[in-house]
Amino acid sequence: MSSWEVMAMNMGATFYNGGPQTLAWGIIAVVIGALAQASSMAELAAIQPIAGAQYHWTHLLAPENHKRFITWMQGWVTWFAWVSALAGSTSSEANILLGLISVNYTDYVYHSWHLTLLIIAQLVVAGLINMYAFRTIPWIELFAGVMHVLLFIIFVVVLSVKTPAVSSSNFVFFEKSVFSGWENSFVTWNIGLLVPAWGFIGFDGVVHMSEEVRKAKQAVPRAMIWTILINGVMAYGIILCLLFTMGNASVLHSSFPIIPICINATGLKAGTAMVCGLLVITFCVVTASLASVSRITWAWARDGALPHYFAKIHPYHRVPIRSLWLPIIIVGILSVLNVGSNSATVFSAFTALSSLGLYSSYIIAISCMLHARLTGRIGDGPQYSIRYGEWQLPRGWGTPINVFALLWTMYLTVWLPFPTTIPVTGRNMNYAGPIYVFVVVAAVMYWYSHGRKRWPGLNATAIAMVEAER
Repeated sequence: MSSWEVMAMNMGATFYNGGPQTLAWGIIAVVIGALAQASSMAELAAIQPIAGAQYHWTHLLAPENHKRFITWMQGWVTWFAWVSALAGSTSSEANILLGLISVNYTDYVYHSWHLTLLIIAQLVVAGLINMYAFRTIPWIELFAGVMHVLLFIIFVVVLSVKTPAVSSSNFVFFEKSVFSGWENSFVTWNIGLLVPAWGFIGFDGVVHMSEEVRKAKQAVPRAMIWTILINGVMAYGIILCLLFTMGNASVLHSSFPIIPICINATGLKAGTAMVCGLLVITFCVVTASLASVSRITWAWARDGALPHYFAKIHPYHRVPIRSLWLPIIIVGILSVLNVGSNSATVFSAFTALSSLGLYSSYIIAISCMLHARLTGRIGDGPQYSIRYGEWQLPRGWGTPINVFALLWTMYLTVWLPFPTTIPVTGRNMNYAGPIYVFVVVAAVMYWYSHGRKRWPGLNATAIAMVEAER
């Protein structure tokens, strides 16, 4: 996860709906909610660390009479959510890059298809790295982790020292800004909250790589919890730093405020270099995210929902190449939405779409966990049909944390399909809702036309092999 980078690169969307006070206070709620989500999911990861993650846990915990259908829906929702998250990351990077180009080359004329080409270019390069140099992925992630910390320190120190004017506490914690046309402050606050929330989705990515992790039942849950804690502190730190050092309030009108903030503090060249550091980390995230998406695609094909064609592992590269390029093609097609649309609107749609999908997968998985708790099917002793793993929530806290995580996730989900701009037109519409509904309806129709009679369920042999290795 690169939460503080997400805050820095995309805070303009929150200034568009909500303003500084939404960031300053909203991030606290987001981190608490994400910690509840991650704690609930970490407990599941300790029981069964497997590439399919949410849909495997759903199959393990769901009521027997509805297990196959719920697992089917969970699998499709989880898979498409991760494909959408990949689209959001590439769109964010492409938008910032185009912003830097326009600042450094004043004669540059933006066209929406430029954004599409940059997204596709990122996907192709990341795909080639995953295909031909997959062994470098751990090193890329290590490099990104080091940069994640070093660049945070650089941003905080440089901006704190070089910024000529410091914002007031009243501006940081109480200033509102709404340029979207919405007049209801409660609505704008919640829409503005969605960007910070997007910075804390995807903590389940490590689970999708768990079949390639040693001692996964111990390592994966800990990684999920520490990811939220560390990123939460850093995200809150960068938000306060940027809000206090942003200087001129006109920055609120910028689509990507991080660019003028850095340039105003350090000059054009140094400011550009600082923002380029964010782009390097984001590309590392795109490359690692593609690896996770390819493993989900491969697992879903291995379990018979996607065509078995995508379950093949290349004998030489030892990588599921077909499962690697399928999400690349899908995101490339989705990127065509940029042509003729507002780039900020498309980015908001991608982030909302990925959040809708992942939050839906969290809701299903946590609901199944709650059902198993309340029906007495899960516990520590041999009398239980499902036993806790080596990491679990403190005794007596499991159910309250699951309930809170479920309610928080459902609350955020309500706001994700809301349009970011009023009045709504074809150019600024939030297409996340319609696309999500289309995917869900398509999955239901595919179930009744194919899955109900022909889908055998999850690959029991594969599950047994994975559990034997743990």
